[in-house]
Amino acid sequence: MKAILIGILGALFFSVTFILNRSMELDGGSWVWSASLRFIFMLLILLIIVGWRRDIQPVWAHLKQHPAAWLVWSTVGFGLFYAPMTFATIYGPGWLVAATFQLTIIAGSLLVPLLNKGSRIPIQAIFISLIILAGVCIIQFEHATTVSLVSVILSVLPLIISAFAYPLGNRKMMQLVGKDLDTFQRILGMTIASMPFWLILSIYGAFAHGMPGGSQVLQTFIVAISSGIIATALFFYATELVHGDDHKLAGVEATQSGEVVFALLGEMFFLSAPLPSFVSIIGMLLVIFGMILHSVVSALGSRKKRHMYEHGDSPPAL
Repeated sequence: MKAILIGILGALFFSVTFILNRSMELDGGSWVWSASLRFIFMLLILLIIVGWRRDIQPVWAHLKQHPAAWLVWSTVGFGLFYAPMTFATIYGPGWLVAATFQLTIIAGSLLVPLLNKGSRIPIQAIFISLIILAGVCIIQFEHATTVSLVSVILSVLPLIISAFAYPLGNRKMMQLVGKDLDTFQRILGMTIASMPFWLILSIYGAFAHGMPGGSQVLQTFIVAISSGIIATALFFYATELVHGDDHKLAGVEATQSGEVVFALLGEMFFLSAPLPSFVSIIGMLLVIFGMILHSVVSALGSRKKRHMYEHGDSPPAL
């Protein structure tokens, strides 16, 4: 129960991203600064955290060993993940962005053959992911009744890019790093390597939209602390508490579905956003149910494989 509660708390801090990005958009702040300032602040914060632990040197050494790989996959995993997500808040509320981004679960399954040579797309996971896809489609079709088709497209397409970029970039970097660096070191390295992308985006933002206001600077700093540091630490701590217990681990992973609910409640409370229609709520529940089911089935699959290994059975063909 402790790990579940910590996971839910982590989802709450993650949801701050969707709420404040929407808040900054409604206040007239540019999506460019909402995206780039978060990672600029994260760089400073992570340098303090990792530096305090005296663990920066291994990060620099690894960056020097594989500069091209770090640059490419960090830009994909951070830049092409977060910039399109922030752009999407122009055309939809935070809870809709949060729900649609859960397409990343489907993207993760589709990317398996690319990320692991010889592996096949997990068909069972794809069927479960169709529940999430159905929920997203319902939400977006309902959204289409209130805005133009162009707005729907400009909301969905960036989030599809974001949903694929996030697992692709992060898993490629995990493969590259292996056990050489811990989580915070890897995040610091990816933040450093993605800086050219954020600096170019910032230069564009300065010319196209002017400099950010004080409110936007403060809100992006809160996002960097809340989602980039606190939520990440809470989620990893929760998974460490239940390490080795697949059922409990599935429960912790499923708590991330709470981001959608917290984003909705946060927008209603802080931004006076209206309650979504009954149809949209049904779509949201389908997304959450699909995420929970995906976690449970993944846990059962891991348990079955471990049981086979323990009893001397051959592992299933991938």
